[in-house]
Amino acid sequence: MENNIINESRKYGISIEQFFKKGVIALASEKKISTSDIPNVNKGINPKVFLIGLPLFIIQLVVVYFVTANILLSKLNVGTGAHGATTAPAPNVAKESAEEVEKKEVIAGGSIFDLGDIIVNPVGTNGQRLLLAAVGFDLPNEEEKKSCEEKKIILTDIVLSHLSSKNLEQLNSIEYRDTIKAEIQSAIKTRLQKIKINSIYFSKFIIQ
Repeated sequence: MENNIINESRKYGISIEQFFKKGVIALASEKKISTSDIPNVNKGINPKVFLIGLPLFIIQLVVVYFVTANILLSKLNVGTGAHGATTAPAPNVAKESAEEVEKKEVIAGGSIFDLGDIIVNPVGTNGQRLLLAAVGFDLPNEEEKKSCEEKKIILTDIVLSHLSSKNLEQLNSIEYRDTIKAEIQSAIKTRLQKIKINSIYFSKFIIQ
């Protein structure tokens, strides 16, 4: 039956819908049925569908957009980190302090400056006893050695003044010699702040 309807509609050059409507109207005229009782086949879509469905569709599009964008950005960040991109340093990595940097600059035995022989009269000996000491400075580099050569007179005066202020008991004490070295180094640092001395050596220390 369906094929017959399609063939008949093609025969008259009209659509199936128009063919069906004409048949109903013809039937209504025969039976005196009011055309108002015939259902409207061409009735349009209910506008409520647009009012409710369209906003929901737009909301779905927005949600899908943000979800997709977040996924792509996360993958991009992971990929960038994997290929060695620049990243922020770890917060637990501490910076080197100024003291640590200064320790790295100190090179033991980098350069030795020989101040020469120092002869003094220990305090309390009335000039009857002598101390002969050969003093050397351990410096970080050759530049410091040049500075010591330029300031040799001042360095000699500092060492002479310090050794001559010690008595025989202090000078004869081997343990006290480390104290003497530390005091001389501190005195040099006070008067000549630009000169850096790692340590002080006595190659001779003879009391007569």
